[in-house]
Amino acid sequence: MDIPSPSFCPKSKWDSVIVMKTGLIGKKLGMTQIFWMDGSVIPVTVIEAGPCPVIQKKEKGSCGYNAVQLGFERVKGKKVTKPLKGHFEKADKGYFRVLKEFRTDSVSDYELGQELKVDIFKVGDYVDIVGTSKGKGFAGVVKRYGFGGGGATHGSMFHRAPGSIGASAYPARVFKGQKMPGQMGNHRKVIQGLRIVGVSPAKNLLMIKGAVPGSKNGVVLIKESIKV
Repeated sequence: MDIPSPSFCPKSKWDSVIVMKTGLIGKKLGMTQIFWMDGSVIPVTVIEAGPCPVIQKKEKGSCGYNAVQLGFERVKGKKVTKPLKGHFEKADKGYFRVLKEFRTDSVSDYELGQELKVDIFKVGDYVDIVGTSKGKGFAGVVKRYGFGGGGATHGSMFHRAPGSIGASAYPARVFKGQKMPGQMGNHRKVIQGLRIVGVSPAKNLLMIKGAVPGSKNGVVLIKESIKV
């Protein structure tokens, strides 16, 4: 495992034009911690990233944008539909459970069937992680949004209810986006500017400083940071 020195790499200025960069598909394995040379503890998330073969190249002339489609997690052919089998066989790299697209400036740098691995990243790089947050089921406004609620004693009949949600004569309706009880979690989340503190090409592992969205074994997308 390639562990960096305690000093962080300096951040560059933000690009004036934000362009989607190529990345990898990965699986969150869990969290652990590493120690810097000065003894400080750094919490890290371990991600199994790739290898991800290029299944399809999309060009602006035919599709309206430039992107590469990557595959992740091999599966047996019997678990894939016939249309997808034909799609996968063009790259001749097997069948995969997950297919994701990554926008790029040009697809000329990639070949059909080319495998992208964790060595496209290095220690000190900043990445954006996309994942689905943990689903926590139906929740009220106190748990979901942190509402204070009403009094607990003295005959109060208002405890954990959301309270008034609409207006009277005008506008006489409930506004869209009103905070109300409902499903908590299970949303697509993007955490930007996370730093890579360890790379293991032999085991296809990335160590990311901090937490990333999702539960263990959840699928995540690792992209070059658009702001750093």
